[in-house]
Amino acid sequence: MGVNRPSGPCGLLQGIRGVQLVDQSTYGREDSLRCGELDFSTCEGPEIVGSSRRLVIRRIWQQRPSYLRPIHCSLHGDQNIAETIANVITSLPFIVLGLQAPRQNLNAALYANSLIGVGIASSLYHSSRGQARRFLRWADYTMIATTTVCLSRAVRNENPRLLMAASTILLPFQPFMVSAMHTGLMEVAFARRALIKPELRMAHNLHTLSSLLGGALFVADDFFPETPYIHAAWHLAAAVGVGTCNKLLE
Repeated sequence: MGVNRPSGPCGLLQGIRGVQLVDQSTYGREDSLRCGELDFSTCEGPEIVGSSRRLVIRRIWQQRPSYLRPIHCSLHGDQNIAETIANVITSLPFIVLGLQAPRQNLNAALYANSLIGVGIASSLYHSSRGQARRFLRWADYTMIATTTVCLSRAVRNENPRLLMAASTILLPFQPFMVSAMHTGLMEVAFARRALIKPELRMAHNLHTLSSLLGGALFVADDFFPETPYIHAAWHLAAAVGVGTCNKLLE
């Protein structure tokens, strides 16, 4: 009786001790996996290499930490032309307040100019449509955060330099966080000065009421986006609060 052996060269080699044959399809799978893992040394062709590198850059950009991500802007509001007009008109008081704000030093002048920028950015956002609307919404939020930084610096010149530098870096990415932090610093300074100077107490009380009302309207604008003119009402409440802050700079 004879031994049945597979025919062909592979069958002859299988009988040799220490020789292990691997299916050719394995090499095909390994090559494809390595190309899938973006191993540029095995993938051939400049087009494949270029597309793979772009894919790597895109994945790195998508996986960046949250503090390096721009805000996700809310684009609801302005349901009709009447609401757009109301929002633009109620943005103009910020320009007026900026023109009337004291400018006795550089920090106060920067704050006054930033108020004008808030009015302009808000007007442009509410009058815009299409793709530009998302960018202008980001510019609106960032301009508001810039104003809080300038006001905090004008009221409290002793703010640490590291805090101001970090706030400037985070402005384009986390305007809400920057606004909250510097608004808190300004509120503390306003309350302390109102305790020392009785002539500021009425302004501080009005500022507190307008800030609470503005905060409630800001939250309501997110929870009830279909309700008209809430955003315009928030503009007015915020303008009253900003007007009282100007008393700190006189």
